[in-house]
Parts: sequence; C-alpha cells; structure tokens
Amino acid sequence: MNASLGSLITILLSVFPLLLLTTSAFLALECLVALGGSKASFAPASLPDDLSLAVLVPAHNEAEGIATTLATILPQLRPSDRLVVIADNCTDTTAAAARQAGATVIERHNLTQRGKGYALDFGLRHLMADPPDVVVFIDADCDLQPNSLAALALQAQHSQSPAQAIYLMEKPPSPGLKDGISAFAFKVKNWVRPLGLHRLGQPCLLTGTGIALPWAAATAVTIASGHIVEDMKLGLDLALVGYAPRFCKSAWVTSRLPSGSQAATTQRTRWEHGHLQMLSEYVPRLLGQALRQGRLDLLVLALELAVLPISLQVMVVLAIAALSLGIALSGVSWLPACLALGAVLALIFGVTLAWIGYGRSDLSLTDLLTIPIYILNKIPLYFKFLVNPEKSWVRTERDG
Repeated sequence: MNASLGSLITILLSVFPLLLLTTSAFLALECLVALGGSKASFAPASLPDDLSLAVLVPAHNEAEGIATTLATILPQLRPSDRLVVIADNCTDTTAAAARQAGATVIERHNLTQRGKGYALDFGLRHLMADPPDVVVFIDADCDLQPNSLAALALQAQHSQSPAQAIYLMEKPPSPGLKDGISAFAFKVKNWVRPLGLHRLGQPCLLTGTGIALPWAAATAVTIASGHIVEDMKLGLDLALVGYAPRFCKSAWVTSRLPSGSQAATTQRTRWEHGHLQMLSEYVPRLLGQALRQGRLDLLVLALELAVLPISLQVMVVLAIAALSLGIALSGVSWLPACLALGAVLALIFGVTLAWIGYGRSDLSLTDLLTIPIYILNKIPLYFKFLVNPEKSWVRTERDG
C-alpha cells in the first residue's frame, strides 16, 4: 500500500470517530459549565401592566388531569391575562372540565390533522383578532411551578426570542430502576445541557412545554405540524429565521413519567425517533446557514442536535471504539482508535459530571453502574427506527 492511499484510508476511517469525539466533547463541555453556582433561581417576578399575555394549553382527552394543570396556572395570571384551552379532537369531557376550572375553551375537530402543532396553530389563530405581546405554551399534563409564568414572559419580552423553561419528569409512584435512569437522562437533556448553553451565552432547543414566545416569533413560522417532536421542530425553524430559543433558568415545569411499561415505551420511542429525524433533516440545514450567515448560534444548535439520545450515543461510541481498535490491531492505523477513545472518555466525563451535580437524587452510584444493561434493553427501539420509524403523533397514555 503506497503512502498516499494509506493516508486516504486513515482519513476515511477517522471520520466517524472524529464526529463522535466532537459531539461527546460538546456534551461534556455543557455538563462542565453547568456545574457550580446557583442551579436555578425561582425568585418572584412581576409583569408590567402594559405587557399583555395569553397562555395556550393544547389538550387531547385530558379530562382527568386538566383541572390539576390549570390550578397551577390560574394563580399566576393577572385579571387581564387570557387562559385558552384547545380541546383538540376530544372524545371525553376535557372541554367541560376546563371550562369548569376557569379557562376559555375552544374546540377543534379534524381527524386528518392530528397532533399538538395543529392544536397550537388553532389557538394562535384564535388569538389573532387581539394578539398578546407574549404567548406561553403549557401542556395539559404538566404542573407550572410558582412564579414561572412571569419569569418566562419577562424573558421572552425582553429578549424578543423564545424562552424555554426547565422541564423535568417526576418518577411515578413505586419507581423502578428504569424510571430513575429515565428521570436522570431527562434532567441531563432538559436542564443540565441547556443550562450549560445558557452560561456559554448560546441558544437551546425547545424541549416540549413551558415555552414563551413574543408574538412576532409565534407567528414567524408555520406551527401547524403533525411531527412527533413538533416543539423541537418549531425551535429549529424559529432559529433559522432569527428567533433562536433561549433557556430560562427561572421557570420550571414538571410532568410525570408513565408507570406502565407500554406507555413508557411509546413515549421514549416518540421522543428518540423524533430526535433522530430532526438530526438528519436539520443538522445539514443549520450548518449550511451558519456558514452562509456567519452565525455561531446556528452552529451551536447543530452541535446540540447532533448529540444522539444519550443511550444511543453511548452505544455508537462504544461500537465505533471497538471497531477502531480492531482496525488498529490489524495494522492499518491507530488514529481512529485514539479519536474513538477520546470520545469514550469525553462521554464518561460528561455523564459523570452531570450525575455528580444533578443526578444523585435519581440514581445511586450502584444504579449508575447498571446503565449499560438499561442501554442494551433499548436496542429494539433503535432497530425499529431503521426498519419502521415512528412518524405519526401518538398520545402517551396517562396514569389513572
């Protein structure tokens, strides 16, 4: 083998290890920067009288829990604020329960266009006759923590960009090990990493609920979509037109992990398949526009999106490391193996930092060491993405 051909082979074999090293190191940087200082600040904030506000709550068959959610929102509203529940394709008493709780209710019936994006678009069109300065999206199965509404609205108004609250999942009653790992993974994705980006002065992804938008941003792109991760898609579309979302560490929304194994699998499949679909579609677009416009924020969002769901990131990094080591031992080149080893170390470093700073309430050290078993159990979920990816919005069944 001549030298030039050997060099070309080494470069080609190093592409994937280098990409994984880049994304793993980026994750580790976020987790490192998120350590130290105050983790969150929930100080009371008051809204100026001239700031108009509306809260949209999309709800599909949420009769059992909608009153609980609204009870966390209503005390934070001023008399002039609007609370609108979109009862979307409901076949239960969601609309009546929301009206009884004190919300304005609009009902939507369209069985061919299903999903939260269509419901929110319906709500925005309802507000267009008298648009607010800021609109806030809260899911119907969430609890909005005290003082969070004002914090979100103020940040969105002052920055004139979308604001994303801390969004965490509480473990169900009698949680198992899987629930603890899921809660920790959710915390890393929706708190630790966005906080790291916030401290670096960079935007974040929209993560599902607890989202405030100035009216100009709310109407800047089409939100009507049946995509299975419509919130993530909305944030990326907004970033591309100049409204990159920013993390709001002073607002906090919680929901609950489903206790049923089938409901949990449905939820994880939707989240992770949706992330992978967004990665393949938007990373090239973000990188292209970052180069054309000279925008660092789009480059950062491309890197953030390129980090695989944490279980899959671990799987792929370890698989490429083993493959690269085999290539090195065969005498081809040690460079891919060195890059892959760097990715392994960066990933371990980042996850360990996140656990030390934020995860010890979810997982003991012994629990942390069992994560590889949990990851192996998710192989069917990722295999399904290759052969039959989730494409249609499916509501996660709620606990009774």
